[in-house]
Amino acid sequence: MGPPGKRDEDWFTRVYAADYGQVVKYGQRRLADMEAAAELAQEVFVIAWRRRREVPDRSLPWLYGVARRLLANEWRARRAAPNVLPITDAGLLQKPGSSGADATVGVADLQAALATLTDLDQEILRLVGWEELTVAEAAQVLGCTRTTAAVRLHRARRRLNDAMSYRPGSPAQQPVLASPRKVM
Repeated sequence: MGPPGKRDEDWFTRVYAADYGQVVKYGQRRLADMEAAAELAQEVFVIAWRRRREVPDRSLPWLYGVARRLLANEWRARRAAPNVLPITDAGLLQKPGSSGADATVGVADLQAALATLTDLDQEILRLVGWEELTVAEAAQVLGCTRTTAAVRLHRARRRLNDAMSYRPGSPAQQPVLASPRKVM
């Protein structure tokens, strides 16, 4: 994108054109509606303009990190304010553009299993799976080392696999009932 010293309007226009759509999609996967996702993206780019000298040449992971922190701040503020309606998780796990017809049993199982994981596990899985970042880029978003992100990803995948293996009501999880005794 150019040398850090040349962070002018042309630079910003190129970054905005290249990454705005991806930042909106990031927001859509975490928020309930398109309008909120677009507002999140606008806020991210306001911060990118103010802090343009800090934005690396590969800007998308940095922008995702800003979006992640903005969402975290918003969620903390909503939890602290009892009179504010809570954020719905309805759109949290839904891919943009998916319809009710896409909601198969496999997707429902994945959503249910993902919802049992911690926020950090969900985030590393989303960054690598949905946002298609490398482990190093996900580490940048999460503010940790590449090694730490790799370990978190490995553990999150294992926990997701375990959660997918356990489904209440499946034959393997049903208690074995004793056969009825014959009364003589």
